[in-house]
Amino acid sequence: MLTIPVMLWNIVLAGKLPQVFQPEIFWKDIPPFLMYGESISRIAVFAVAYFIPLNFPASFKRKGFYVYLLGLLLYFVSWILLIYLPDSNWSTSLLGFMAPAYTPLLWLVGIGLIGESFYFNLPYKRWIFILLSIVFLAFHNLHAITIYWRVY
Repeated sequence: MLTIPVMLWNIVLAGKLPQVFQPEIFWKDIPPFLMYGESISRIAVFAVAYFIPLNFPASFKRKGFYVYLLGLLLYFVSWILLIYLPDSNWSTSLLGFMAPAYTPLLWLVGIGLIGESFYFNLPYKRWIFILLSIVFLAFHNLHAITIYWRVY
């Protein structure tokens, strides 16, 4: 459930990102191991996150929710800067260009901290979800840096 704002944001605004982020450039000539690694790990992270129920009474989970909200805010701001200031020093820097690729670490860790079980009868371990998220982000960031080096 906590991935829904991210998915909606991506669906609505992806077409407004600078041309370099559009599929015909962003996915062109990406090595298969990177393309498949990123795609498979993305599906796994979003699928696992979908099966984590939302229960917020414990302080640990409340802190996780704050980490999630901060991560979501930074993620959204990273997109807004790229959309509205595409030629700025920030947007053309490595740090700015890659911000949508590394800021998900916070909202994904937040989801991992919030969770304590699945809807089905398998044990939930925070570190497994967080590790899976890190694997996805390793591929995602490698993809983004590959494009950055190619363009800039």
